[in-house]
Amino acid sequence: MTADIPRDDAKPVWSCLNDVTILDVSQLLPGPHACALLRQLGADVVKIEPPLTGDASRMLGEGVFAQFNRGKRSVALDLKAPADRERFLALVRGADAVVEGFRPGVMARLGIGYDTLARINPRVVLCSISGYGQDGPNATRPGHDLNFLAEAGYWATPAQVDDVVSRPRVRLADYAAAMHAALALSVAVMSARTNGRGQHLDVSIHDTTLAWTAPATWASRAQGSASSDAPWVMPDNDLFETADGRHLALGILEDKFWMTLGDALGDAFPALRDPRFAWRSGRQRLKREVSDLLKSMFASRTLVDWMHALRGFDLPVSPLLGPNELFADPHVRARGVTREIDGALAVRFPVKFSLGLPDGDAHVPRLGEHDA
Repeated sequence: MTADIPRDDAKPVWSCLNDVTILDVSQLLPGPHACALLRQLGADVVKIEPPLTGDASRMLGEGVFAQFNRGKRSVALDLKAPADRERFLALVRGADAVVEGFRPGVMARLGIGYDTLARINPRVVLCSISGYGQDGPNATRPGHDLNFLAEAGYWATPAQVDDVVSRPRVRLADYAAAMHAALALSVAVMSARTNGRGQHLDVSIHDTTLAWTAPATWASRAQGSASSDAPWVMPDNDLFETADGRHLALGILEDKFWMTLGDALGDAFPALRDPRFAWRSGRQRLKREVSDLLKSMFASRTLVDWMHALRGFDLPVSPLLGPNELFADPHVRARGVTREIDGALAVRFPVKFSLGLPDGDAHVPRLGEHDA
């Protein structure tokens, strides 16, 4: 069936993924994003969607669905129906991988578990992305991004002198899973092509998030309740509110930058030249004083004033950009990671390959558009 569907010719000619076919049975973010990354690198992705509703992200708006599904082809199949299940298995015969995001056991109950797929196609790779993995005490529990972050210790590591618990602005756990899934799929598919043996990848959103949070959380065990005592909590490496209610990020780690800050602003704010603060050890020992100094200082002028005053110096200082400011930023425009198609955002693969990486097919498939 895959041979009857027109293929995208705008592929990187050098990519080992150009003739790889992936069946994307997943929905929302982790699985579709993993498949989207591989599509950008040359893979052909056929999206398998429920006939009536399609991927749940379609209900969140065309732009949301488009973000993770451009260039894929949509085949509408009811995997609970015997006839459609047979059509799906026919696709598996010519596929390199299947990506699914059901809870553990659902694929087997549908009659399309890994054992079944492997009998049909021994080199097929099944990538199962779930909240807590295919086994373990929490395997069947429901969850979303916030749950996985909470239970992976995201908030267990202090980050500021006056630490606060706040919601992350992007779905970090889902992106962690998507990136690990794409990497694992690349290796597993290429290995299967070499040795003829596919395998089942168990991608846990919780596990992949834990792999990021565990090192800092491990170190945090010794801090007890005095979170600000942690050596990585730095009073001069933080976010500060300005007089107009905006914020800036000051990223000082090295003493040379603290000295430069004193050179830039020491006449107006003499405390910046206090010899007790000249070295990292002193600023760490006097965290509260340094924090209060910087908070008071930055609250005295607007964000525009601070950027005008500091941009001419070699300092790691940045404004917290709003949406319009972000896409108008000269550096963002120069790097070209984002582009606009029919009023919707499209994000290019954010690594530049010297051999070139074409944008590929930007078409957003209609539900079941490639059923024929």
